[in-house]
Amino acid sequence: MNPTHDNNAFAELMAIRNGAPLDPDEVRISGTDPLYVSPFKLGETSAAALAARGVAANDLWELRTGRRQKIGIDVRAAAATSCYGGDMTLRRDAHGEYQPIPYSDEVRHMVSLTQPWQAADGRWVLPHTNLPHLERRVLDVLDSRSTVDSVRAGVACWNSDALEDAIAAANACAGKVRTPEEWLAHPHGAYLASRPVVEITRIADGEPEPLPPGDRPLAGIRVLDHTRILAGPTAALGMAEHGADVLMVTASHLPQVPSFVRDTSHGKRSCFLDMDRSADAARLRELVREADVVIDGYRPNRLAAHGFGFDELVGLRPGLIHVSVNCYGSGGPFAERAGWDQVAQAVTGMCHTQGLATGAGTPRLTPVFTCDFLTGFLATFGAMVALARRAREGGSYRVQVSLCQSAMLLQRQGLLDDFRDAPGRLTPAEFDALAVCDDDTVYGDLKTLGPVLQMSETPCAWSGTTPELGSGKAEWQRR
Repeated sequence: MNPTHDNNAFAELMAIRNGAPLDPDEVRISGTDPLYVSPFKLGETSAAALAARGVAANDLWELRTGRRQKIGIDVRAAAATSCYGGDMTLRRDAHGEYQPIPYSDEVRHMVSLTQPWQAADGRWVLPHTNLPHLERRVLDVLDSRSTVDSVRAGVACWNSDALEDAIAAANACAGKVRTPEEWLAHPHGAYLASRPVVEITRIADGEPEPLPPGDRPLAGIRVLDHTRILAGPTAALGMAEHGADVLMVTASHLPQVPSFVRDTSHGKRSCFLDMDRSADAARLRELVREADVVIDGYRPNRLAAHGFGFDELVGLRPGLIHVSVNCYGSGGPFAERAGWDQVAQAVTGMCHTQGLATGAGTPRLTPVFTCDFLTGFLATFGAMVALARRAREGGSYRVQVSLCQSAMLLQRQGLLDDFRDAPGRLTPAEFDALAVCDDDTVYGDLKTLGPVLQMSETPCAWSGTTPELGSGKAEWQRR
């Protein structure tokens, strides 16, 4: 498959890259959808984003060496990256056998509540209950208990638009289920449709910064991972796969989903810093001054309230690449709202289409968190494009990606006709061919889906052992 001609998503991303034309043999995307019971081209679109990420890594490699590599990605392997945990992360048991790690009761409960429910006007609203404090805010608006029946009844008392707005006003998360046509006609959907799926903006001038010495595309590049849950951590994980020094920064009191932490921490280091403590905030500023990339996955303006907004960060470190990962994108009427993968699926039309195409009769979520992982891939791509521009032209850059933009990119690829008999998982042989083993971690001996992007000279890989959250020092490695 020649992606330049056959993969529209890849072509869209190459237009954003805006670089020299590729040799026809540089990139190979093989295989086809579907892996999952979904009409969306989940694998092909993820493969396009990963292939584009490989091209951006190749651009950095060429700056280092004058050479380019061959890039390969299999569609089924790319699709499997959206299946967190479960069959994609195994743990060795007392008998030496690897077994799937069961989802926690907390995750199962969250999934049971975070579904589309019918409102009083016949439309559907998806409330999101991923973290305890957000669940409490949603339940307070609904005047409901934390049960499926109570949440269903609470949503049924509201008009859909009024409920979506009320939950947003409570600084919680929900999305009205719209059709794709309704979303594109909505002022926010129309705004996003007018913007590139990855926005890369030069926001300050500066001298070119050559890449530091190293034998991988991102060797010596320092990435501050200021994110939680899936999309942002996936962006930083991609940077680690290409050799960056990635330091996760969070505070010990902030809520996390332990399995998400486990599955997105490979190849990183992790430390605790509390921005509300002056000494920790000062240390964070020192880290920023020596960083190349900061990935911000918090609610819009949340870090700015602590003195770590976009302008402050670039002031601390001229030449910084600032990557913003959120739900609703760079502007529009919903720009200040928070959201998650399921909310993006609801508002952009994915839930409507998934339910309609599968014959469910009601809106449905896709089987995997595809918007989260796709957004992470796009963020890594954008960060590396910006790093190449900084090396050639100088300047500071802002990279903006969003869950809604990823959902829209996915829908632009069209729909599958034959997907109902999709297996829903890789075969054991396919998984074993891609898996890596990580022994003696805080989570036990793990066998997990490894990096799936293939590069001929610098294979994607994770260094070190998957760390315990907050177990490391708040410092950069020596270059």
